[in-house]
Amino acid sequence: MSFRTIAAAVAGLALATAAAPATAAAPATPAARSATAPAVLAGQAPAGHRVTMALPAPTGPYPVGTFAVRLVDRSRPDPLVRSEPYRELMVSLWYPAEDTGRALPVAPHMAPLAAADWDRRSAPPMGIATGAVDWAATPTHARVGAPVDRRAGRLPVVLFGSGDGGPRTLGTALVEDLASRGYLVVTVDHTYEADQVEFPGGRVVRAAPLPKKLTPRVIAKLLARHSRARLADMRSVLDKITELGRGHGLGEEAGQLPAGLRGAPDLSRVGVLGQSLGGSVAAQLVHDDRRVDAGVNLDGGYVGRVAETGVAKPFLQIAAEAHTRASEPSWKSFWDASTGWKRELRLAGAAHGSFTDLQVMLPQIAAAVPKVPVADFVGTVDPGRSVSAQRAYVAAFFDLHLNRRSSRLFDTPDARFPEVSLIP
Repeated sequence: MSFRTIAAAVAGLALATAAAPATAAAPATPAARSATAPAVLAGQAPAGHRVTMALPAPTGPYPVGTFAVRLVDRSRPDPLVRSEPYRELMVSLWYPAEDTGRALPVAPHMAPLAAADWDRRSAPPMGIATGAVDWAATPTHARVGAPVDRRAGRLPVVLFGSGDGGPRTLGTALVEDLASRGYLVVTVDHTYEADQVEFPGGRVVRAAPLPKKLTPRVIAKLLARHSRARLADMRSVLDKITELGRGHGLGEEAGQLPAGLRGAPDLSRVGVLGQSLGGSVAAQLVHDDRRVDAGVNLDGGYVGRVAETGVAKPFLQIAAEAHTRASEPSWKSFWDASTGWKRELRLAGAAHGSFTDLQVMLPQIAAAVPKVPVADFVGTVDPGRSVSAQRAYVAAFFDLHLNRRSSRLFDTPDARFPEVSLIP
């Protein structure tokens, strides 16, 4: 399901129920129902000015490097567009890097052509008029192609998947922070599902068209199809990272890998992190792939078999305020069936989009563009506090289960994060 359609219909994809298999989306708010109405789309930045944004800086001890690469899996046809003879993906690698000063460029949050397409197609359903925001101007904190900092040693690997229809860039604030703490994080765009994917050479691939009538049954089938495609994508990406860990290349980078990246991944320590549908796929990957040791679900319902089987490995699920095991059947069935280390957290004031970069971007936009329904997408939690809490708990989880560093965050409430509740 495309991000723009989700935004227009239900203010972001909400929890998807797997039991039927059907999807239980959060009810549309008045602002969401009117997301395409002239009153919302009339919001404009002042003449001659386009809003620019900033992301919060990472908190770990290392500078961050990044590298985007096209990966090709010729062993399978594209699962979403059958006329394509093979599957191609864009991924970005984020890692602890040497301090190169200003010798290398800072990576943008969105690649320029993808940003332009987002501006035209994905932003308007959120009440943001085309041209009001310079989506290509947001910098990350990572230097493109910076050498790996060898002081970090071999790097535990975390795969990241965004919500259904969303680009891989929407998890940057969390991903950069993990990289700054010594992780290799691989973010994945799922071609023909993500609203837009920019490939090398200026090629932009848009999401496959949706059925004209999106009934609950049709949505459930789409989610199941996307989930299967994503699962195969993640396993394919992990295959490539395994080869990288063995000192080989990724296959499509034409010899341009950053110095020190070959051999850096430690495939004895692998986690997976996902938001919304990405969180469900994270659970399925934990269940299915013996290489994956632990997983995190950011406010996603469970789609498919894993809703009933649960997992036997460490797993963390973090919920928006309104989402509970009582209201979401797939959460309850997953929780009851899971036999490994498990914790559930709830973030007061958070909404579904609070687990994406939109939580810090939309308030900055709303300061200049009137009538953007910020709370409908990212709730009322303070963005800075939300980011800090998510970074702390996600890092503590992977530190505990991939690096064997103890943490008391999961044993008792922490006064630094009063918005976070530990759910028994």
